[in-house]
Amino acid sequence: MRTKAIVGVLGVVMALSGALAAPGGVRAAAPTNTVIAWNGFMMATFATANVPPPTSTRLGAMVQAAVFDAVNGIEPEYTYIHVAPAAPLDASRQAAAAGAAYTALVSLFPSQKTKLDADLAASVAAMNGDGDDSDSAVAAGLAWGGAVAGQILSWRATDGFNAILPPYVPGTAPGDWVPTLGGSGPPKFRQLATTTPFALTSPSQFRPAGPPALSSARYAIGFNEVKAMGGLTSTERTAFQAETANFWQLDTPIDMWDRVADSLAEAHHLNLLRVARLLAFLNIAEADAAIAVWDAKNQFNFWRPITAIAQADLDGNPDTAPDPTWLPLLVTPYFQEYPSGHSGVSGAAATVLASFFGNDAEFTISSNGLPGVTRSFTSFTDAVAQVADARVFAGFHFRFSCDDASHMGAQVAGYAESTLMRSLDD
Repeated sequence: MRTKAIVGVLGVVMALSGALAAPGGVRAAAPTNTVIAWNGFMMATFATANVPPPTSTRLGAMVQAAVFDAVNGIEPEYTYIHVAPAAPLDASRQAAAAGAAYTALVSLFPSQKTKLDADLAASVAAMNGDGDDSDSAVAAGLAWGGAVAGQILSWRATDGFNAILPPYVPGTAPGDWVPTLGGSGPPKFRQLATTTPFALTSPSQFRPAGPPALSSARYAIGFNEVKAMGGLTSTERTAFQAETANFWQLDTPIDMWDRVADSLAEAHHLNLLRVARLLAFLNIAEADAAIAVWDAKNQFNFWRPITAIAQADLDGNPDTAPDPTWLPLLVTPYFQEYPSGHSGVSGAAATVLASFFGNDAEFTISSNGLPGVTRSFTSFTDAVAQVADARVFAGFHFRFSCDDASHMGAQVAGYAESTLMRSLDD
């Protein structure tokens, strides 16, 4: 795979070289940061392929791990993730970033090669036009980046994500997950629970204690909140709260948080390597949080509100009441409820971003599913809290599942940051 990666990238560059060198040939304005540009290309590639949010985290981590090891592999400043530094000293870091991202993405999404070839052409044109990278440095960087991506892809090809799992056996006790409207068969994305993490020692390293007992006060509080605020015909939920539910549901967490990272990195003028490290931490934390969440989902196998509210006469709690006609505002995702996937991934993302920019950083976030609608925050804590609100208002999560997930996501991110990409000066 490594040889194919090198040949593939250089083949594209050779095909473009005549156009780039000719008078009047392709010349693009040098991007603010090549790593940021390719993060955008990555997100566009995922969107075109309609990659589901849970599995997009793993792919994002693969791409950004390749970019970091490629950029850092030229005059390294940090410990590597998987690929030891072995780049020519005169290789271009910009080209290494582009070569790594391009090779990873075109290998994962070969049907989008034409578009990715054009993205690479624009990157190479900008490098050759800004006076900082010679043709030989660009070629060396592309070759090195392609080689790194090939090794990252080979490494993750055996991470268990594509393993054949044993048949799913549904539970029958009160509190057990059962199929919900909008799906059929076993719960989705079970393979994440047995996928080897990028940083964690195991998927269960930060497994939470589990949902509260059905007879507990904490469960009753969560039950009654989602019943009142998350119902399809709720009269207590405001229009803003309904918009909040859709805002956080109609885009992927990786897209939303990676865009925040890009905007803050540009605002703080982070250099190429610092951005590569930021995005590697962010995407690895998101991926490992998703793996940890699905480990817990499959461990606790907890029912969704739509099931719980219909069958509240079976939960043994005097403070809950059944309503078999109740429906959620949004279609319930087809997998177990506890803990919340979005809250877990968002808790991890917010922790990484806060470590780089401070918890009280000001930022604005957008949602591709609601064009023109944005939400502005003065802290990452507030943003994660709104994610939890959104899941309750949507009608498919209990508050306790969101709280426990965001805490677990923060633990995952903290562990990743304490173990990976350490400064060589430490």
